[in-house]
Parts: sequence; structure tokens; C-alpha cells
Amino acid sequence: MSNTPEPNTHRRDPYAGFPGTVGRTFAESTPAWPQPVRPREGAPNIVVVLIDDMGYSDIGPFGAEIPTPTLDRLAATGVRLANYHTMPLCSPARAALLTGLNPHRVGYSFVANADPGFPGYSMEVAGDIPTLAELLHDAGYATYAVGKWHLTRDSASSAADDRANWPLRKGFDQYYGVLEGLTSLFHPHQLVRDNSPLDIDEFPEGYYYTDDLTDQAIKMVTSLRAHDDTKPFFLYLAHNAVHGPLQAKPEDLARHRGRYDDGWDELRRTRFARQLAAGHFPPGTELPERNSEAGYEVGPWDELTDVQKKLYARYMEVYAAMVDNVDRNLGRLADTLAALGELDNTIIVFTSDNGGTGEGGAEGTRSYFSRFVHHPGLPDDWNPDVQREIDLIGGPRSLVHYPRGWGMASNTPFRLYKGQTYAGGVRVPFVLSWPAGLPRAEEDSGVRAQYQYVTDILPTLLELAGVERPSERRGHPVQELDGISFASVLRDGAAPGTHHEQYCEMTGNRSYYRDGWKLVTLHRPGTPYDDGEWALYDLRTDPTEIHDLAGEHPDIVKELSAAWEAAAWRNGVFPLADGSGALALRGPEAERLRRPVTLLAGTPELQRYRSSRLVSFRSFTVEVALDGYREGDQGVLVSHGDQGGGYSLYVEDGRLRLAYNQYGDLLEADGGPLPAGTRLITLEATAVADLKWEFRLSVDGLATGGAEGRATDGTEGLATGGAGGPLLGPVHQLIGMAPFQGISVGIDRKSPVSWPVHERHRSFRYTGALRSVRYLPGEPAPYDPETVARALREAAAAFE
Repeated sequence: MSNTPEPNTHRRDPYAGFPGTVGRTFAESTPAWPQPVRPREGAPNIVVVLIDDMGYSDIGPFGAEIPTPTLDRLAATGVRLANYHTMPLCSPARAALLTGLNPHRVGYSFVANADPGFPGYSMEVAGDIPTLAELLHDAGYATYAVGKWHLTRDSASSAADDRANWPLRKGFDQYYGVLEGLTSLFHPHQLVRDNSPLDIDEFPEGYYYTDDLTDQAIKMVTSLRAHDDTKPFFLYLAHNAVHGPLQAKPEDLARHRGRYDDGWDELRRTRFARQLAAGHFPPGTELPERNSEAGYEVGPWDELTDVQKKLYARYMEVYAAMVDNVDRNLGRLADTLAALGELDNTIIVFTSDNGGTGEGGAEGTRSYFSRFVHHPGLPDDWNPDVQREIDLIGGPRSLVHYPRGWGMASNTPFRLYKGQTYAGGVRVPFVLSWPAGLPRAEEDSGVRAQYQYVTDILPTLLELAGVERPSERRGHPVQELDGISFASVLRDGAAPGTHHEQYCEMTGNRSYYRDGWKLVTLHRPGTPYDDGEWALYDLRTDPTEIHDLAGEHPDIVKELSAAWEAAAWRNGVFPLADGSGALALRGPEAERLRRPVTLLAGTPELQRYRSSRLVSFRSFTVEVALDGYREGDQGVLVSHGDQGGGYSLYVEDGRLRLAYNQYGDLLEADGGPLPAGTRLITLEATAVADLKWEFRLSVDGLATGGAEGRATDGTEGLATGGAGGPLLGPVHQLIGMAPFQGISVGIDRKSPVSWPVHERHRSFRYTGALRSVRYLPGEPAPYDPETVARALREAAAAFE
């Protein structure tokens, strides 16, 4: 019998693989140390600046009148991709940029605010798809992410999540920003540092989120240099600007007063003239007529009234101020790199996730969240644009978006907007600068006309950094790339493009590009997907997609539509969106988020999506437990929401009050004096017809208030019931993205529900003995989209 022990795979030999020698003592042994991974000598830093919803023409190097001196300097020594394409929506574009794969393959057919239960909508970057951060980190880079993430599903963005799809688990050493798709620039609704949501009551005076992100990025870089003077870094700086709601600092806004009084038609003409002069398009390129498609149309500026012109111009001044601020902050970062002596050896990429948006509608809005409610049962009295004094537009008290005429101008010279697969949604500015590694010849204009795609960024940056993407990582195969490096195009303007064909799809809008031909649809929701909706353009002679050649070249239409179909199956595009309402569905695990919850005093703010599940499209009850109210106690008992919509129950001057912010219209109701010794305050919201709520209050089981509710914005009072009737209502329910800020106990954090209360008391922390707040969600209303979608699905199954 052999004395050799059986190998034990569960007990590793501690000396196996050690390159030194080990004796019984140090004197008899030879040490060895593992070799750290180091990038190649002189490896460049990499900074990717990703802007949100910026159109093709919104920066100086691409035709804008907005002063962008930092980007002008980068473009003067770098390269402009005049024919760069991306996805037409946020999360898919980010997934493609950070992985080099088509977004449907990664699981991002849509923004990370859905979960209909199909592979293309998984909203998770799988382990066999390494991100740019992971690959660079493996190669020895420090990796930092700052700003908008939007690759974590909204239902997985809370402190209880396993964080598997948060930035630190996707290759970044540090992170600071907002996991979700949008936020207030004056009062970010939920900041996250690394893996932890921050518990913030109030922001300092003068706070502005774009400035904060740049401060954080600079701190990360300078801290790295204090500890290691040679380690290269990758900084992914993803601004929430210029996504709505549009908000700008007063000093930035002041620089743009009067700039847009001539309107969007004149702005398109002047921007297009600059683009032609810069060589962005071949001679003979035409500027399309104003967008005229149903639901996307834009009227002539000259036909607006003087009042409309003044209001609409103000919206665009705010937008320009945001672009201006982004450039100034990029200048601060560039100055920091210059002070470190590293600006020339830093690759800086500046681009946008998708084109400019038409989401503001024909007239824009001063009520951001009410404008973006899309429900077939909206009542006739729904108001998508509340009144606001013009001086408030752009400030913290107004959540605004510009009219789509400015989105059209933003996308000059292209048609349509974000969300569509026409050029307005997918062609965006792209600037890349690397003086040390890509010096530009004197005769080189820096403009590149070759078609390139968002998936090409990852392989290009890896090639420039001298980092190979492995076929295996940590013992497992990785998914193949869809992107192709365009480093050769960056080095030589005469080099052929590297990306020759590409499918695209977004909420049913489809396109297919092949060697200058583009097949594209503008899909009307709920209609069949057939070949009759295809349009065909020859982008070599018609880059602005004016002349539909589908009737002249049916063979090309047939060929490219078949190619789109094959690519869709290969990339996981199906199923396509239809009229079933499936995008409103959530997996069964999401039902956990609708369970009753008890929030003890001192609990950090409940995450936005979890909070919304307790109240959205349903009746609900809020129970506030006190250890006995004492005379003189005051403050907020519970708040949910912000200046864009929400409600707050508070005690002031001995009286119980309810503030209801109806998408910017502030209504207040007086619940009467609060008796000493009160232990239980109950707020009941009853879902009634026409997407409305009625609110009732009781104190220790006895109904209170019900006499009157009043508007506090100067409008007429809101009629309410008398004794036994509702304290407030019926009022429009807060649905869609509202309330956008989560539930807070004993305080109204960050952006307040009631600005007058905020002016009097700031966050108004409750001074008494507050024990807990309990939320009890009721049954969904019959107009709940998930309920409707499930009913449609069940009816279809029964019919089949």
C-alpha cells in the first residue's frame, strides 16, 4: 500500500508555486516577492468625459455659439469625429461604451428603469463581460468613476442591494455620484460614495452638483499622485448635465442673457454654417426643414408671441449656462493635470451618451415630472406646465425643460431627437486629445469623416494604452467584442473607417447601417413591425437624411432589413416593444418592495424607488407614532418628495399641517391644533378616479381638519370637504418619476416639499419624541399600469 496521501483539492499546499526556497530557518531560506502588475512605461492617463443628452452642435468645435474654450483647446490639438454614432438612450449607450459590446447583448435594451423579464432587459453586466475599468485595473491602472452611473436597475439601487452591479464591483477603485438617471443639480436626491448612500440633510449654500463632481475627481487624482507618482489612472467622469431638469448657477446664467432672443431657426442656420466651414460635412449637404413628424413637430420661431419668445429663450439660456459650466469644470480638471505635468500624456475623450431631447414638448415645461407622465388615463385637468415666475427658471425652485425646438437646434443639422434612431438621436460630438501620443500634423484639420460607433471606444482606448483584452479572465472565457479600434483613424485622417455595419434599436425604432447606406424607421407605438415603415438614405451624399430612396432601391431595403433581422436575433434584441404594456411589468421579487415598512426615528432616507412602490397608483396609510406630543414641539414628522412633487406632514406653532406639492403647485391644509399627549397621527391617502388622491388625517383615532385646504403660490384655495370629508383633495397623484426624493422621517432633507417652510426652518428637524413612521400600502388602483399589463397578458393567454 502506498504511503502517498491522496491529493486534497480543498487544502492547498502553502509552498506550492513559491519561486524561492524554504528551509527550517530564515538562514536556510531564500525569499521571493510577487511582482506587482505595472502598466507599460509611460502609459497614458485616460479621462472619459460623458455628457448626458447633449446634441451634435452644442459645443464650440461642433458649431455652437456657447463659449467652450477648454474644448476648443482640446480640439485644436486633437481629433474631432464628425461621424461618430451612439445609442439613442442613456443606459444602453453607457453599457456599450464601458464594455465594447452591443447593448442588447449586455442586457440594456432600455434605460435601467425596467424589468420585463427578458435577456435583453436584464440590466446587469454579466461576469464574462469585463468593463473598461476592469481591464485597465487588471493592467495596473487606478480607476475612478464620478457622476451618473445608470447601469444599476432602480430597484437594485438601495442600501440593501448586494451591489453586484454598482461601480466598485465593475472595476472602479472609487465612486462618487448618483446611481440613477437624473437628479437635481442643486439638491441631488441620493449621492453615493463608493458602496454607501450618503445621509445628507442639507447641502451647503451655493452647492452645485457639476462643480462637486469635478471637485471629487480632482481629489481622487491628486490623492493618487500624493501616494504614487507614476501610476496611470482611468477617470470616467459622467456628468448628469445637461439632462433635465435644467438648472444653472446664477452667475453662469447671467452670461447668456439675451443670447437666444433670435430663436431656434436662426440658431440652426448659424450653427450649420460653422459646421460646413469646419469641414464636418461634404459640400452640398442640406439643412433639413424643421421637424414635422406627428408628436415631434416644431413650429416657426417667428410665429410665437412675445411672451412665448421671452419664456422659451430663458429655457435655452439655462441650457447654455449648463454647457458653459461643464466646460469651465473641465478646464479646472485640465489645469490640475497641467500642474501635475501630465496633461500632454492624458487621453481626454469628450462625448455624449445620445442626442438632444424633444422631451420638453412643444412649449417646454416648468413642471418636469408632470410633463413626463405617460399614462393613457390622464384627466383633462392634468397640467404639464405649472406657472413659475421667469426669474425662478433655472433655479432650485423650478424643475424645467426646454421646448423641443431647442432640442432640434441642439441636434443641428440632423432630424429628430433622443430616443429615435434617426441621426438626431444617435450622432453626437466627439473630441479626443492626446498631444504626447497623437500629435497632429500641421496640415491635418483634425476632422474625421469616417463612421465609428460607441462600441469602438473601449478597444480604441485599450490599444492606445497598450493593453490587450484577454480571451479569458480569471479562468473563464470572456464575451467577444462588437467594437473595433479606430486608433488608425485617429492617427491618419485618410485611413479607412473600421466599423462598416451596425444595427440599432430603441423602443421599436430601428436602423441598420452598412457602408454609407442607412435603413431606418420612426416606429409608431402599437403599430405592426413591417417593411413598409423603412426609409433608406445614402449618407455619403445625404448625411442629414432628407431624401428617402426606399422606393428607388427596394433591393437594398430588402437586403438591409434582412441584415437587421439577423443581427437582432444574434444580439438579443427581441422581443420588441408593443402595445401590451410589458415595460411596466416587474419581476415577482419586486413585490417585496411593496410590503409595509416601519421607519424608526433616525433612519436614513428611504431610497427613491422603494419609497415610490409604497404609494404609486394606490391608496396608502402613514402612521406616525410619538412618545406623547408636548407643547412647543415642532418640525417635520414625515416627508416624501421635493420641489418637483411630494408631500410633507409637519407641526408648526402647535398646529398639524399637510403640505402637498402637486408637481410644483404647492397646496397646504391645516389639520388643526395638535393636542398635548398625542401618540398616533394617521394620514390616509385614498386613490380615487382620474388618477387622484384624497387625504384624511386623524389624531389618536379621531378625524381632524377637513375645513379647508389652500394653495400657497398665490392661486385660489383648493376646495375640500367639511367635517368628515377629506382634509385635502382630490389632488393629482404623484406618479411616473415623482416623488423623486425618498421618504425621510422627522425631517425634510435636501430639496424641500414646501419652499416656504424651507425658507422659515430649512430642513426643519422635529424637536419632539418621534418613535416611528409606518407605511401601509393599499391595493393598487385599477389604472395601475402593472395591473393593466397583467390583465392584458392574462386576457391574451386565455384567448390563445
